[in-house]
Amino acid sequence: MDKKTEEFYIRLKEELQATSDWPSVYLYKFIVPTDTQKIVIVENAFDNMGAVINTQQSKNGKFTSISVNVMMTSPEAVVEKYQELSTVEGIISL
Repeated sequence: MDKKTEEFYIRLKEELQATSDWPSVYLYKFIVPTDTQKIVIVENAFDNMGAVINTQQSKNGKFTSISVNVMMTSPEAVVEKYQELSTVEGIISL
């Protein structure tokens, strides 16, 4: 992980600690190239967590947005999930 990415995650964790009580429901938003395998990887990352997952394909069908509402235990857990999914080729975390 490069220094800029590491600093982003540190800042995100600090902001989450300051603005929310934990555990808390967190909304993840991702954009992935429309590829069933990539979508399944994201969905499986939240398997057995009670997550509500919504997907929507872009107008041209090239990309799919994935919104995940899920109860997370801490800011650290939120950041860990982002880091876990950062390995999915072409994923954009919003």
